[in-house]
Amino acid sequence: MSRALDLARALVRLDTRGGGERVAADLVAERLADAGLRVDLDEPQAGRANVVARTRDVRATDRPVPVTLSGHLDTVPADDAVWSFDPLAGDVVDGRLRGRGASDMKGGVAAMIEAATVHARDGGGDLQLVFTFGEETGCDGARALDRTLLAPSPLLVVGEMTGGRPLLGHKGALWLRLVARGVPAHGSRPELGHNALVDLARAALAVHAHDDWPVSDTHGPMTANVGTFHAGVVPNVVPDRAEMCVDLRLVPGTDADAVVATIGGLVGDDVAVERLVDLPVVDTDPATVSHARRLLGGEREPGYATYFTDAAVLAGALGGAGVIICGPGDPDQAHVTDETCSVARVEEAVAAYGRLLAGG
Repeated sequence: MSRALDLARALVRLDTRGGGERVAADLVAERLADAGLRVDLDEPQAGRANVVARTRDVRATDRPVPVTLSGHLDTVPADDAVWSFDPLAGDVVDGRLRGRGASDMKGGVAAMIEAATVHARDGGGDLQLVFTFGEETGCDGARALDRTLLAPSPLLVVGEMTGGRPLLGHKGALWLRLVARGVPAHGSRPELGHNALVDLARAALAVHAHDDWPVSDTHGPMTANVGTFHAGVVPNVVPDRAEMCVDLRLVPGTDADAVVATIGGLVGDDVAVERLVDLPVVDTDPATVSHARRLLGGEREPGYATYFTDAAVLAGALGGAGVIICGPGDPDQAHVTDETCSVARVEEAVAAYGRLLAGG
């Protein structure tokens, strides 16, 4: 068993579903420190930690680090009852690593750590790694990260699931909370109240049916998804409050303020709109990262992800880094039941990151 696969299995077996990333951060920090890297553990919330590692004391100089590798340590929830195997299995069956986070994205984290370990032990050049908590819920860890721990860097590689294909950016994310308020009454006398659930249901249908969002030549169509809906207490009370959350994925040329205004027009003045997450589009100029993309095995035509990554926050924190998203995970395995990842792709990722670090 390779060291990358051994680490990936160990990470999958750690429960970081929606939090508790400190246990994974400790393991990652230990592996990187053992390879001789300088490691900082940043824990802005109890039990939730970021890891920043580098091959020198970057805080002592403003000289940029050529490459920063990054990934997240959290995963989305997984209900044991609906999986056919343990979500924390971390085993290998038919050439695939099994468990929550195998593709999204503990396989990628392990591959980056192995490539960095080899690079450092072989006396390679400057390198920086950033591993975060809470990416799945809006890049919480990246936003909370102590910026003094970071050195500027012209290139940020995020090991998210791309099936090994280098991508040059992703859509932005705008998450909104919409709230309708009504007047409670007895369920047998609904005419005495005002049903907030019904108002918000109409709003949900209006958002869902809207089909006039912009389309980008590079990033594809902007999308809107009504992701949650909560209302009511018991059947015999008219609901006086209803809440839903909408996930909008923005494309180049769209403006978050204009999108909020469009949503407001769809749902009406009686529904309050609140921003929860507002992450920018990532759109790297192919010419600025062409050499790095070739080292990672890039195709001639650049691609872009539909999901967001920590690059939405870290690229700016690193001084305007060019971004490449490239990892071994399978995009169609993200957030699914019975998540797996190709073991061969993990090993290929180690080699690709190694080429980048040696040739960057």
